[in-house]
Parts: sequence; C-alpha cells; structure tokens
Amino acid sequence: MTSEQVPLPAARRHAYWQTALTAAVVAAVGYAVHRHWPVLRTGAVRLAVADQGWLLVGALATGATWACAALAQQGAVRRRLPAGPLVAAQFAATAAGQLLPAGIGAAAVGLRFLMRCGLSPGRSAAALAVKAAAGASVRGALIVVLAAGCPGVLRMPRLPVAGVAAVAGVLFVAGAALWRRCRPAIAAVLADVRAVHARPGRAAALWGGSAAFVALHALVLVAVTRAVALPLAADRVALLYLAASGAAALLPTPGGLGSLDAALALALTAAGAPGAAAASVVLGYRLLTGWLPLLPGLLVLAMLVRRRAL
Repeated sequence: MTSEQVPLPAARRHAYWQTALTAAVVAAVGYAVHRHWPVLRTGAVRLAVADQGWLLVGALATGATWACAALAQQGAVRRRLPAGPLVAAQFAATAAGQLLPAGIGAAAVGLRFLMRCGLSPGRSAAALAVKAAAGASVRGALIVVLAAGCPGVLRMPRLPVAGVAAVAGVLFVAGAALWRRCRPAIAAVLADVRAVHARPGRAAALWGGSAAFVALHALVLVAVTRAVALPLAADRVALLYLAASGAAALLPTPGGLGSLDAALALALTAAGAPGAAAASVVLGYRLLTGWLPLLPGLLVLAMLVRRRAL
C-alpha cells in the first residue's frame, strides 16, 4: 500500500473538517456583509442619533426570542430536550435562515438537532411542523384581536365577487391536491398535536412560547419606532408588523430580506409614517434581528457542528 493509499488518521480528518467549516463560515459572513454593506452603513448612520435606551430594549427583546423559540420547540415534542443546546440551536437556526430562502436553513438546523437528540426523521419533521402551525395560528389570532382594537389600520382591497370566487376555487383545489399527496405526513402531524395536547405542560410550552416569540418580535419593532421618535401607537405598530410579516412570507427570501423590508416600509408609510422615519425603523429592526446576530449565530452553528450536536 502506497503512502497515498494510507487512510488519514481520524484526528487529521477531523481537523480538515473543522478547517473547512471555519472557512465556510468566514466566507458566508464576508459574502453577507459585502452584499448588504450599504444597508448596514445607512442603518448605522440613521440609528446613531436614536434613543439608545429603546434600542437596548429592542436588543434584549431580540435575545429573548430565541429562548421563546426553544420553549415552543420543546412543547412540540414529548421527549425532554437538553435546554442549553436547544436554545443554541434556535440561535444558530436564525443565522442559517439569513442565508437560505423559505426557512430552509433554519429548518435544516432544527431537523438535524432533533435527530441528534434521538428523534426519527419523521418525528423531527413533524415536531417542526407542529411548532410552525402553532406560530401561524398565534399570528392569525393576534391579527384578528388587534385588528378589532385598531379599526381602519388594515384596509382590505375591494375585489369583484367573481375574483373572490376564482381565488377561493384555486385555494380549494390546491388544498385538496395537497391533502391527497401529503395525507400521511399531515396525519402524523395531527397525531403529534394530539399527543402534545395530552400533556398540559407541553401544550402550555408550545402555545406560550409561540405567543411570546411573536409578541417579542413586535416589541422589537415598537422599541425601534420609539428610538427614532416615530409617533405611532404600540398596538398599531404590532398589528402592522404581523400583517407585513405575514405578507412577506408569501415571497420567501433569505431571512425575509427584501420582502419583509418592503412590506414593513409600505405598512408604516400607509399608517402615516414619513418615508425617512419608516426606512430608519425597518433598518433598525433588520439590524437588531438579523445582521447583528448573524456572525455570533454562525459561530454557534459551527460550535454545534463541532460538538456533534447537529
């Protein structure tokens, strides 16, 4: 056997993988910073004179969202998950979600973590689906409640009856096709939902964590509006955030980049905010929830991979 055919020692192979992972993390961060440098620079300039106390409130609320996401994920499974790695995985998933569209990065991190915790691939995917369904349900309920308390903020466009009927027909056909193709997976998710709700503690964690997660993201936006002295009521800002984030989900981009920014800016200006102030709020929200945690999140992701937690 020649020297080229001798297998590399395990330690050397492990070192090569670590080096490759580190290089990938550095390259990903460099690409993100280079691509969005104008956004980062403009946001820093606009927010330099903002109220630092309110920005700190927004930063603290952002940090708390990862603990709430971990609580909701624990509530979506029957098995006890390790608390520290679970929170770290939510943090890493947020960073991964900034680089891949449609939640692919975050879902991949979450799926891998649950499988490392001993869940089967099917159970792991069902747990992620249960958490996502709870989050969507909470958002919908909050929109209904806030819209009732803030009449006139959300103005639905008037559509012809024929158009509404056509859209309803398309949605019905699409839903029926989805049900036929994904019936086993949907049945598994529904079984997990029933199992979770058979344990009150898990159900409370699922719904409480999901509600707190959404509320804290709304609080971040409220804090940024206060920091730039934008005179909009907190409940109106929260409603605008929920509506804009829901609309942005229809056009999936990495971390909602572009779609969420445009939806938030449009919602704020439609509510009466000056264009410059609306842009500053969107930039502040983006910096607090996306770009400032990006590098630490990717480093945590690399650490979890290194420790074989992912």
